[in-house]
Amino acid sequence: MGDVRLMPKDSSRTPQPRAERRAPRAAVLRGFVPTRRLALLVALLAPLWLLSGTEAGLAVAAAVSVMLIVAALTDAVRLPRAADLTVERELPSDVGLGDVVEGRYRVHSAWPRGLTVALFDALSPGLQIVAPAVGATRTGALSAGGELTLPVAVAGRVRGVHALGRVALRVAGPLGLLQRTLRYDTTDEITVAPSLAGVRRYRLLALQHRLREVGVRNIRRRGEGTNFSNLREYVVGDDPRHIDWKATARRRKPITREFTVEQGQTVLVAVDAGRLMTQLAGALSRFEYALSSALVLADVAVHSGDQVGLLLFDDEVRAFIPPAKGRAALRQLRAALVPAQATMAEPDYAAAFRTLATRHRKRSLIVLFTDVVDARASQTLVALTSRSASRHLPLVVALRNDALVAAALPAGRRAPDALYESAAAEELLSARDEALTRMRQAGVGVLDVSPQTMTAAVVNRYLEIKARGAL
Repeated sequence: MGDVRLMPKDSSRTPQPRAERRAPRAAVLRGFVPTRRLALLVALLAPLWLLSGTEAGLAVAAAVSVMLIVAALTDAVRLPRAADLTVERELPSDVGLGDVVEGRYRVHSAWPRGLTVALFDALSPGLQIVAPAVGATRTGALSAGGELTLPVAVAGRVRGVHALGRVALRVAGPLGLLQRTLRYDTTDEITVAPSLAGVRRYRLLALQHRLREVGVRNIRRRGEGTNFSNLREYVVGDDPRHIDWKATARRRKPITREFTVEQGQTVLVAVDAGRLMTQLAGALSRFEYALSSALVLADVAVHSGDQVGLLLFDDEVRAFIPPAKGRAALRQLRAALVPAQATMAEPDYAAAFRTLATRHRKRSLIVLFTDVVDARASQTLVALTSRSASRHLPLVVALRNDALVAAALPAGRRAPDALYESAAAEELLSARDEALTRMRQAGVGVLDVSPQTMTAAVVNRYLEIKARGAL
């Protein structure tokens, strides 16, 4: 969480034009706002001017008006300047899209009197204040020379790097007749990245990989790996090829070798940023769900000791990050996803796989987030993934169109339009299923999932592949 001190805008150091230096002295009152109390007093004293037809009535009305003016000026004099207060905004440097982060404002006073302070913040359109509610003020009492903490909760609405807006403080005088608005400039920023809301829960699924690293205990996973673990007594069901005949002869009973799944495997996340990914799945596009799931998968893979890389493409390759280990690789991948945008271009799968063939030849788990329309439209994808199965382990995550699935079920509607829509949707789904079936028959792993449930399914499949030692 970063601390940013907001300083008042200081114009005294810059030379002012003569026209500004000759401005009327009334400009000194700029930033002062009358309160409801002052308006009420003016309304209550207005009837006195009805008695001003006599000399006595005029004297009373004038005296009361002068007293009110003096009281207002006294209230104005006892209000602080912007330099007498400072504001510190404390917010995390980044927030996930749709996630909420908590922060605070700290208002420090060098003014010798207590104040009532209301804080207003002009955030970027890519952010939204959710607590207090949008449009609500944050108000508190600030003691003389003291500090006031005002909490705030901010949600990310649009991915990208957003400059935070100016902050304004409205302070009331001791008599409550005038308020003064103090404005503070800001230079801090916040990054809205793909959501990592579920990352902690999914990290727990990979816990057994981390336990060995921190030395709690060593959980071995049986598989077809090549890392020798230990010798143990042969039991029915074990692979006879793993019998250690020398140990069997020494102990005079069948002894088999046990292997652990290799660590340090490679996962390359490929994300389609083409036309079909722009379709909405609720409040967000399917592309946003794909980015969030890709980032969670990368986080789990990094914490499991694997190398992680990224391939982002539409009609051309938009980003390629070679697989690497550690948090630095995760930060690099996340930075590449922050400015990513889905386009209306048709995805060029051939260009993506050519990049993969020339820049990364090591056997890897290729997790491709995309959508499949039908066998004809996806013919290139089916051919390329089938061909890559000889070198890599491809896993196609096909984002299901829930609206299309719902349209295929007329739900008792007898209107002709509903029946036609249902028949058309059912035909599209049938063609899509045919394309996915062809991939499966070619040895390509396929996940046909809804965007809302995709993250759990992808992480579980990754852990299953790792447990089996399929790489």
